Amino acid sequence: MADLKKLAEELVNLTVKDVKELADILKEEYGIEPAAAAVAVAAPAAGGAAAEAEQTEFDVILKSAGAAKLAVVKLVKELTGLGLKEAKEIVDKAPAPLKEKVSKEEANTLKTQLEEAGAEVELK
Repeated sequence: MADLKKLAEELVNLTVKDVKELADILKEEYGIEPAAAAVAVAAPAAGGAAAEAEQTEFDVILKSAGAAKLAVVKLVKELTGLGLKEAKEIVDKAPAPLKEKVSKEEANTLKTQLEEAGAEVELK
């Protein structure tokens, strides 16, 4: 089982040159066409890279309150559960983190609500 895991790790880290060499070996020694081999080997590598790159937690950063500062302060108060004074301080200190390590769905919902109120928001 450990050998299979090691092989899988090696396959995920193959370069284009490695895939071409592997395709040649598979064709010459086993009669497998290179196109099929390249697809079979490249697919796990691409999938592994995409899975690692997928971000699951986001920080919602209030970049500015925009023209409707009062509306944004009220919304920040509502969204964070902070008092009016604390919400105003966050808005005044912009750019400032509003919420950290939230799901993609929550981050997008917060961003939409804040932008509708006139704020400028960034997700990291």
